[in-house]
Amino acid sequence: MSAVITITNQKGGVGKTTTSCALLAGLQQMGRRVLGVDLDPQGSLGFCLGLDIDNCATVYDVMKGTRPIREVIVPSECGDILPSNILLSAAELEFNRPGREFLLKNALSEVQDDYDYIIVDTPPALNVLTVNAYVVSDGLVIPMAPEILSLLGVAQIRETIDTVRRCYNSRLKVLGILLNKYNQRFTLNREVLDMAGQIAAQLDTTVFDAKIRTSVSVAEAPAHGESVLSYAPASKPAADFRALIDEIVRELPVLQ
Repeated sequence: MSAVITITNQKGGVGKTTTSCALLAGLQQMGRRVLGVDLDPQGSLGFCLGLDIDNCATVYDVMKGTRPIREVIVPSECGDILPSNILLSAAELEFNRPGREFLLKNALSEVQDDYDYIIVDTPPALNVLTVNAYVVSDGLVIPMAPEILSLLGVAQIRETIDTVRRCYNSRLKVLGILLNKYNQRFTLNREVLDMAGQIAAQLDTTVFDAKIRTSVSVAEAPAHGESVLSYAPASKPAADFRALIDEIVRELPVLQ
């Protein structure tokens, strides 16, 4: 049975997809079998890994029940991917029947034994797609940028997490808050780190020791269909992501 980790924050631009790609690449480099699930209608995860997301079946077809999941999963340089595209934007209106919170869990149950880790990339919203990710997950990683507005997004996640724990998935755990684009020389970055610690305490978690430093390689990697770990393995962000993976493996016992 695989461990499912969801990368989540309702605020956009905080590095969710970059983090998802890095976790997939790093875990695969450790010899693990990995599956990435793109639940963002923008399809960023598949696009960043070089997939033709506009001309393939997607997680939308799987959740609708029109395509079996094994036919939709496609390989990439960072492991297998269950892709997404703009059609998934209809999910909030279309997935309205009872039990809609379990659509992803039911779909992944068919392939969970095929993988060691499943990494779910979520949209910048707290909607039915995000709830589906939380329902199937063992742990959450909450990335944020060192900005005040990014803190607001993290604080608003708590209610959704509590609801999912109470109604659907009592084992859901917040593995930690991850600071992306971090530069400790900036006063604002240090101040946000302090405030992030306070929010982490409210979520019964901590801020990861690993902070992802900024680098042009992070922005360049998607243009080459790669994660930063394969595109620039000697870069500071790649080292930071490897440290993050070590923390996650220690924090989530089922991964050990």
